Amino acid sequence: MVKLLIPTPLQRFTANRDEIEVPATTVGEALDALTAEFPALKKQLFNDQGNLRHFVNVYVGQEDMRNLQGVETPVRDGEELSIVPSIAGGTGVLEPTRSEEVTLSNEEILRYSRHLVIPEVGLEGQKRLKAARVLCIGAGGLGSPLTMYLAAAGVGTIGIVDFDVVDYSNLQRQIIHGTEDVGRPKMISATETLKSINPFVNVIGFETRLTSENALQIMRDFDIVIDGTDNFPTRYLVNDACVLLGKPNVYGSIFRFEGQLSVFWAEKGPCYRCLYPEPPPPGLVPSCAEGGVLGILPGIIGVSQANEAVKLILGIGEPLIGRLLLFNALKMNWRELKLRKDPDCPICGPNATIKELIDYEMFCGITPHPEETVHSDNSLEITVQELKARFDRGERPVVIDVREPYEWDIARIPNTRLIPMNEIPDRLDEISRDEEVILLCRSGKRSMAVLEYLQSQGYTRLKNVVGGVLAWSEEIDPTVPRY
Repeated sequence: MVKLLIPTPLQRFTANRDEIEVPATTVGEALDALTAEFPALKKQLFNDQGNLRHFVNVYVGQEDMRNLQGVETPVRDGEELSIVPSIAGGTGVLEPTRSEEVTLSNEEILRYSRHLVIPEVGLEGQKRLKAARVLCIGAGGLGSPLTMYLAAAGVGTIGIVDFDVVDYSNLQRQIIHGTEDVGRPKMISATETLKSINPFVNVIGFETRLTSENALQIMRDFDIVIDGTDNFPTRYLVNDACVLLGKPNVYGSIFRFEGQLSVFWAEKGPCYRCLYPEPPPPGLVPSCAEGGVLGILPGIIGVSQANEAVKLILGIGEPLIGRLLLFNALKMNWRELKLRKDPDCPICGPNATIKELIDYEMFCGITPHPEETVHSDNSLEITVQELKARFDRGERPVVIDVREPYEWDIARIPNTRLIPMNEIPDRLDEISRDEEVILLCRSGKRSMAVLEYLQSQGYTRLKNVVGGVLAWSEEIDPTVPRY
């Protein structure tokens, strides 16, 4: 028997089981046995041509099957196979002359004294930290702990890219912000916190969305870029910009109880595209807002990213170049997988085809959010006020909530029916083609994706509730919880 380790995003297709044993002599046989037992999982792992999707990797022990014999790779009895989908040492990055120009005051020497007595850091290492310039993309769950620890460690210049404002739902994990910061720009809140931790740190804020138009200019003057993003377009944008600029990308991602961590540096090892050549289809991997995350998890992964950045600055230890760490908070274990450069990588391979930044929203198959879209056909939308008026007139239209059951338990609006988004394709017979169907989710994004899918299946009488449950809570019934 072979044991398959199922990651959190796919466990909803395996009856919430994280380990499944199947009889098999090859990787292909193991995957076939797995999908035979759990048919709904097949379309998540394989495309219409029956090939394993590019955003899904399978490891035999620590080795990527792509570097072995693919699906024909033999497996032994008792061997472990890890399914790893994408989830929103000794190498320095500073020229010696940079740190030679830096001095430390007596107050700084006292502040960093516990570093200075470590032989691997010492006075020279602390000067390297002060000379370093590190850019963090995002001041959220990952960005909060990693920038706080970088500031405490004495990294001289910390850049932060974030255009969002602090929300109550951030406070469970984004520890750089406090209750009094709700409604304030994250950039301002983060800067104040970092300066209070260490007034010697220079914080440079970029209160803007990172785009293909500004990424190279923003990143150019930094030594290290740390990926604290929560969406695939920005993740691929950060990777490609780092490759084009020759900068290391300290990668971290989180989902529910699991995290991933690596250092992508194309000049010395693989990049993010070597691991995940293409993103998953929109909606397959929920964001933290949709799927949730244990509040402690970004602290563990974020601080680990800070540790990798410090190692790169000091030029000590073994950075995670060519290695991917997987963390499971429930089992409290780390697993290490080997990564290799993909010779066919379109951005860092010898025959690279990507020479400049592209449209990453289009690359990831993402359409603008409903609130950002001007539809030529307004009949696709219905506001919460319009829906409430129809209820008040005694109408009972078909309203399908496409959120997950645990979201339904948190908050719901009356006269709606639950059919989770991932179950829609298998439950089309429950959705009338003769009646108008109104679709609802938390914010309107997932329900719009379902609307577009139903259109492709021939449904014509469809509407999407603009703003979803959040808008209903804000504009109609404040007793409905916001989450």
